[in-house]
Amino acid sequence: MQITTWNVNSLTARLQHVLDWLAANPVDVLALQELKLTDDKFPHDALREAGYEAAVFGQKTYNGVALLSRTPVADVVRNIGGLADENSRVIAGTVDGPGGPVRVVNGYFVNGQEPGSDKFAYKMRWLTGLQSWLQTELAAHPRLVLVGDFNIAPEDRDSYDPVGLAETIHHTTEERQHFQALLGLGLTDAFRQFDQPDKSYSWWDYRMLGYQQNRGLRIDHILVSAPLLPQLSACSIDRVPRKWPKPSDHAPVTVTLS
Repeated sequence: MQITTWNVNSLTARLQHVLDWLAANPVDVLALQELKLTDDKFPHDALREAGYEAAVFGQKTYNGVALLSRTPVADVVRNIGGLADENSRVIAGTVDGPGGPVRVVNGYFVNGQEPGSDKFAYKMRWLTGLQSWLQTELAAHPRLVLVGDFNIAPEDRDSYDPVGLAETIHHTTEERQHFQALLGLGLTDAFRQFDQPDKSYSWWDYRMLGYQQNRGLRIDHILVSAPLLPQLSACSIDRVPRKWPKPSDHAPVTVTLS
């Protein structure tokens, strides 16, 4: 079973990229972030032709998340229970997997803008609410995978310039503590369970030749719960779509459960 997370930075602009990538990489579940469209604009027909049904939580202009799956998505939940939030940032659903059902939680985490800002305070509240809600989700669904654009580079090796960017957004102590708190719930960073090339990133700025110079961050993550660890067999970043014309600034990240 393969599950992929990908911030597409507008599904309207990059639907063909998604279809082309799925044709070459027919994963079981594709979790999308930053749809930037409302539910009624979601391209169900095109994705159905590609073999995928979708559970969607859209939003005009900003945010929006979806789960594309080759099998039905059951018990769908939208947004974080117990947290008042007007933004479409989380969708969760249960799909068939090896050894039983797998709960997939797909999140477009708050960016936070800059430390000390109102948006950073919102990010801290949101992350606290996510952790509390995930405890309930894990109790109900022990076989759980948390995926998405976390907007957090959890370690220095996840940043092209950890010294120059120290304590800036995505790199702050507070954000990294929240990432560790997610791991403390019993989740494991799938990517770090395997040998990976140095300077492995999932996001590159459009500006200043960010991709060409590999000035990137690893901020797209897949965390798996303890019951799924024995089935974890691979996790990788696919840089190929970042080279396409008018790409998303993020690359897909895929985990394989055998």
